[in-house]
Amino acid sequence: MAPIPTPPEEPQDDPGDYVGLEASSAERRAGERGWSTVRKLPPGAIITMEYRFGRLNFEVEDGRVKRAWKG
Repeated sequence: MAPIPTPPEEPQDDPGDYVGLEASSAERRAGERGWSTVRKLPPGAIITMEYRFGRLNFEVEDGRVKRAWKG
């Protein structure tokens, strides 16, 4: 039986650090810190809630990150 693959470590980064930043700056910073995917969403967007390793989600309103969370 083949071994179960171990995913690489997720960035040790606090999503709260992105709140209040301009969206494009936040997206650039997330990439520099190792996040493989950044998802920008408008407030109240209907989204799937599956956890995606390496993804950082931003709720963006008026061009600024209002909320950020992993997965």
